[in-house]
Amino acid sequence: MFPRRINLKQMERAMRQMGVRMEELSGVEEVVIKLADREIVLPRAQVVRTEMSGQRSYQVSGEEFERKLGFEPTEDDIKLVMEQTGAERDKAVKALVETNGDIAEAILKLKQ
Repeated sequence: MFPRRINLKQMERAMRQMGVRMEELSGVEEVVIKLADREIVLPRAQVVRTEMSGQRSYQVSGEEFERKLGFEPTEDDIKLVMEQTGAERDKAVKALVETNGDIAEAILKLKQ
């Protein structure tokens, strides 16, 4: 189908004529794909953006690693829940983790 040696400039020209534009993005520091329970991280990824018929798509390549997601409440959130409920620190942290950081829900949970 294709000749053994592909001239990249000719290929790019042919794709432009078909309405396909490709661009390699420079300066990409990190690509993160967020899933429900983890993140897939590609530091220093190579990213090519393709545009065809008004639609954009991205091709990402590079070394990857996974990060597990776990909610950790901020110190300000912990203090606020403790002040509003009079609860001890460990109970405030537990309520915030169980409510995934929903301060109002954590306060209501501790006041019951």
